[in-house]
Amino acid sequence: MILEKERELIVEYGQKLITHGLTKGTGGNISIFNKAEGLMAISPSGLDYFKTTPKDVVVLDLDGNKIDGDRNPSSEYSMHRIFYQKRDEVGAVLHAHSIYCSILAALHWKIEPVHYLIGYAGKDVRCAPYKLFGSEELSQVAFEYIQDRYAVLLANHGLLAIGETIQYAFDTAEEIEFVAQIYYKAKCVGDPILLSSDEMDEFLRKFKPYGKKQV
Repeated sequence: MILEKERELIVEYGQKLITHGLTKGTGGNISIFNKAEGLMAISPSGLDYFKTTPKDVVVLDLDGNKIDGDRNPSSEYSMHRIFYQKRDEVGAVLHAHSIYCSILAALHWKIEPVHYLIGYAGKDVRCAPYKLFGSEELSQVAFEYIQDRYAVLLANHGLLAIGETIQYAFDTAEEIEFVAQIYYKAKCVGDPILLSSDEMDEFLRKFKPYGKKQV
């Protein structure tokens, strides 16, 4: 089976989206890029994560042509492949409808540095303007607003996280949801005290040696 390891990982992490509370139903999507083969494996469209098997995962080239798989790929496949085409370090893309990230996306707020773990994504998390799901326009604004970052909010939609590995992309999605919850609840009480740019730089320097070496 082509990209067997990547397809197995997509099944595993798709189920983790549900069990870790990062999405509901069949919402969200995951892809992994095999650089040696020049192919991406992506979760199928509209299939229960707990009924998805590795054979259900679809393999595409970076032109969007189906190479293997009987099912339709996620409707968001263009939002995944743009990162494999234009950011060499990216090996996995994860999109989720986590609650607090979706709340902030509905408000069109960015997530500010209220907690150092925002560093998984960068100094902050921007919010890209609303575009229709599955559209090329959504792919373009997601790519634009995540520049120099590893996560972005999609207005009135949810969260997109990227990484060298699927583990890093998933961890980023989970930590950013945690920070989003802190940020939202702090804003309900008052104005949170934000970490400074220098404080975030200090964290990122310390975090870099281990933060992106997961496999």
